[in-house]
Amino acid sequence: MDLFEAPDDNAHDFTVSELSGAVKRVIEGEFGQVRVRGEIGRVSRPASGHLYYDLKDDRSVIAAITWKGQAARLAVRPEEGMEVIATGRMTTFPGQSKYQLIVDDIRPAGAGALMAMLEKRRKALAAEGLFDAARKRPLPALPGVIGVVTSPSGAVIRDILHRLRDRFPRHVLIWPVAVQGERCAAEVAAAIRGFNALPAGGPIPRPDLLIVARGGGSLEDLWGFNEEIVVRAAAESVIPLISAVGHETDTTLIDHAADHRAPTPTAAAERAVPVRVELLAAVDARAASLSRCVAAGFVNRAQRLRDLARALPRPETLTQTAAQRHDLWAGRLDGALGVGVSARRARLTELSVHLRPRLLADLAARGRERLDGRLRALETCTRRGQERARERLAAQRLTLRGTEREIARGRQALSALEARLNAAPALRLRALSERLEGVDRLRQTLGYHETLARGYAVIRGDGEVVTSRAAAEQAQVLEAQFHDGRVVLGGKPKRPRRPPPQQGLLDL
Repeated sequence: MDLFEAPDDNAHDFTVSELSGAVKRVIEGEFGQVRVRGEIGRVSRPASGHLYYDLKDDRSVIAAITWKGQAARLAVRPEEGMEVIATGRMTTFPGQSKYQLIVDDIRPAGAGALMAMLEKRRKALAAEGLFDAARKRPLPALPGVIGVVTSPSGAVIRDILHRLRDRFPRHVLIWPVAVQGERCAAEVAAAIRGFNALPAGGPIPRPDLLIVARGGGSLEDLWGFNEEIVVRAAAESVIPLISAVGHETDTTLIDHAADHRAPTPTAAAERAVPVRVELLAAVDARAASLSRCVAAGFVNRAQRLRDLARALPRPETLTQTAAQRHDLWAGRLDGALGVGVSARRARLTELSVHLRPRLLADLAARGRERLDGRLRALETCTRRGQERARERLAAQRLTLRGTEREIARGRQALSALEARLNAAPALRLRALSERLEGVDRLRQTLGYHETLARGYAVIRGDGEVVTSRAAAEQAQVLEAQFHDGRVVLGGKPKRPRRPPPQQGLLDL
């Protein structure tokens, strides 16, 4: 048989699309719903919201897709290196001649793999210092406003509100979020940052304490609270935060970043506020203790005052010695006054024996002579002072006459300078005008308009001066300037500009 013999004409010729459709129907019919175990690799999240990734083992790779609507409902977000069990259906993609798995659900292949990934993330965040005890802030003793981040429809919020109402009613703000699923991590992180962004004194009161709460569940259900975005939001929170996720045995990464971890949401409410009755009893007990302390202080100080008073002497003892000394000196005063008067009378009598009228007259005469001598000396000094003053006045008059002559000479010189000053601007202006006229004549002589008047012309091409033949040939319009005006000589016609092609249209 010839190798190039034509095949049997009864065989059907498939088109590419027909063959691709047949393969698609076979694969989808045989593998309508499958579960595949493998390791996730090469995760791609384009702007469309779909998820594209690979499922692989040590020998083969299958392309996998999760559409946007289903991706939002995945319990576990696929990450590279995670070992999972994917549930979906097989199909083909004719555009690239390949088969792929449309995934509807993803579950971790085992708790060991998920815990290994959780431990790896915990160590990475701990290395950044997000879990350090030094970062944790003390909780307020009695917060005025409490912000709660949880689901508004679950039993958790009812337990928290009931416990707060029983212990110490407070103003509670609830930020509703999804507590599991794809939207959980983003909404919880946004709620924590939203509470922190509230301004103090604004229309919505800023909480003094935050509680992030959720009921118990599997590791997959609580996975949203292990996401890095939630842990970083809790670590960055300026408001003290209590983490109450799951039951007492459940541990998530937000528990390490929070300022306080409560085993249950109810325990978080108990930690947030004290019992009102117990607080009032404690206040009453301290008030009673304070009253007892104040009363005991008064008693102790009164006793101390009495003890000190007994150590002081009596007032009459302090004044008796001074009173006795006063009586002693008062008794001696009368006799002392009499003795003093007698002594001074005797001295006066002794001095009056030597006083005679003649002696008084001589003393008065000598005093009068001394007074007359001093009057004469005073008149002489006054006369001499007046003579010296007249001499100084005459000298000053002579000096004044010389000063008047100098003033007259100064006035004459000032008049001459004033005349020169008045004439100087006119002379200066005349000199500058003559200089300006000379410069203008020189400008006219050297300007190119004088050259044009001698028969020359200036040639311009397209508004620029043309100095060569080549430039004149390239110009679109030529213009000649003479001394009495300009003339257009002509030039090349302008070619119309072709409009640029519009975007999105083919330029044929």
